[in-house]
Amino acid sequence: MTLTASCHCGAIKIEVPGLPAEAKECNCTYCHRTGAVWGYYSPEEVRITTAGEADRDYAPRGMNHHHFCGQCGGNTHGFTPDWASLYNNDGTLKPGMTQGVPERQIVGINLRMVDELDLPTLAIIKVDGRNSW
Repeated sequence: MTLTASCHCGAIKIEVPGLPAEAKECNCTYCHRTGAVWGYYSPEEVRITTAGEADRDYAPRGMNHHHFCGQCGGNTHGFTPDWASLYNNDGTLKPGMTQGVPERQIVGINLRMVDELDLPTLAIIKVDGRNSW
């Protein structure tokens, strides 16, 4: 079942093969302000189409690239290191891991941008990004 996410005006559309393994809500200073609920996918699973120059990228520290629509402002997706490969949801290191930035990149899709998705039916994991990275 393909899911399609799009910004409010439809200038950015994102297709993924189905529901993510888990949905996450982060409390970092960026996610807290946008209210995003993220579903994570490998880059190969994601197809992004953009109309014109609509796609804007915000990466204050150069690691987490947050994308939004330059026309309607919708926070649609992001490219980020796979933080969950090293850290638990509470920000502590996983056993046997050393602190650092993961090499593997993943794509986060803002699940609030999927019209046909009933978010309250998903279990949403809280992630402590504010105190982790």
